[in-house]
Amino acid sequence: MTDYGDFTDAELVGLLKSGNRTAFAEIYQRYKYVLHHHAWNKTLNEEDAKDTIQEVFTTLWTKREHIEVGSNLSGYLYTCVRNHILNMMARKQVKTKYIDSIKQFSTLQDSVVTDHRVRENQLRSAIEKEISELPPRMREVFELSRKQNLSHRQIAELMGTTEQTVKKQMTYALKTLRKKLGLPLFLMMLLFY
Repeated sequence: MTDYGDFTDAELVGLLKSGNRTAFAEIYQRYKYVLHHHAWNKTLNEEDAKDTIQEVFTTLWTKREHIEVGSNLSGYLYTCVRNHILNMMARKQVKTKYIDSIKQFSTLQDSVVTDHRVRENQLRSAIEKEISELPPRMREVFELSRKQNLSHRQIAELMGTTEQTVKKQMTYALKTLRKKLGLPLFLMMLLFY
């Protein structure tokens, strides 16, 4: 049985390129602790250090046929660890910026929605005030038509009057509200009622 512990790094890389799993295992055993220590010093996070080592060795195995290590396997592995950590930090930074952006947008949206609701409530109050100041019979016709969605015929039957009278009352109510509210608020009233 061959003792791979006696092989040089260059010999192990040659065997690795040909798909020798035992050579890969020897490289892993030889460098896993020093690379883990190096990764931990850079990240100060145990899980990130473990993930980095796993990624580096996974990539070493999957790309074994195409890697160009040169004469310095340890230098190559340290560079892989450093590059992986830099990429990981860049991804975390982008993720943090994205999350912060979403939080900021969410806060802004909440205040915009709140402001919109406050304005909507103020408009409703102004419209309700003007409706309440209509003459009683006209207000009743308006409210039956707009709030209860009754037809002119149904209102006339309910109030014991003619459809023509209901139609006139609605026309006067709308004219009065348009004068009092102004065109923009009048149009808003038509949306609400």
